[in-house]
Amino acid sequence: MDESWSEGKRRMNYKEEEDDDYEEEEEEEGSEYGEDGRKKRVVTNKRGSKAGGSMPPSCQVDGCNADLSDAKPYHRRHKVCEYHAKAPAVLIAEQHQRFCQQCSRFHELSEFDESKRSCRRRLAGHNERRRKNASEYGH
Repeated sequence: MDESWSEGKRRMNYKEEEDDDYEEEEEEEGSEYGEDGRKKRVVTNKRGSKAGGSMPPSCQVDGCNADLSDAKPYHRRHKVCEYHAKAPAVLIAEQHQRFCQQCSRFHELSEFDESKRSCRRRLAGHNERRRKNASEYGH
């Protein structure tokens, strides 16, 4: 019984669409999840490696070399340090962007209202759900 406990276990991974030709268009339209608007789930037998990685996890913001090895799991998962997750604007791929708390992704500043940390698209969905719930309990 030299097997580690994780051998044979399956993980749920989210597969991003790999259509490079339409990548820019998809980002603009917000259809980055798939045709039905949901993330695609893929079952794999991959085992994550904690040791032996050539580079420690680091922030994806240009010029930020923050080591995320001791960061919170959320920041490691999304490859953003705590400072840049809360920053009003950062530079990524020569574009000014902001981290969206709802999407857990960086968007261009034009997708945000003023200093909000959630993009307009996600805020619209949030507000719609709130209005829907309020009308159900109203009269």
